Amino acid sequence: MKIRKEDNVLVIAGKDKGKKGKIRFVYPRQNRVLIEGVNMIKTHSRARQQVKQAGLIEREAPINISNVMLVCTRCNKPARVGFKILDDGRKVRICRSCKEALD
Repeated sequence: MKIRKEDNVLVIAGKDKGKKGKIRFVYPRQNRVLIEGVNMIKTHSRARQQVKQAGLIEREAPINISNVMLVCTRCNKPARVGFKILDDGRKVRICRSCKEALD
């Protein structure tokens, strides 16, 4: 998977197109990611004893991984991600436009 937790991404499709955020969770089997402040939904909740409050709760919902692009830390633009094997045998992610390592 080319996108990991704590990466900064840009949403390129959907109702939140153009928003940037940090990835909180990655769901590789479903090809989905959870991003801070993006794809907010409202859920109705019922009070359970005195622990949980009733009413409308606003939270993030997962978004498909094909609808986000990784933002390069060096050139600060959305970038396609490639892989490169270094001389010491490590495999690192690289930005396709500036050829700089992302890890």
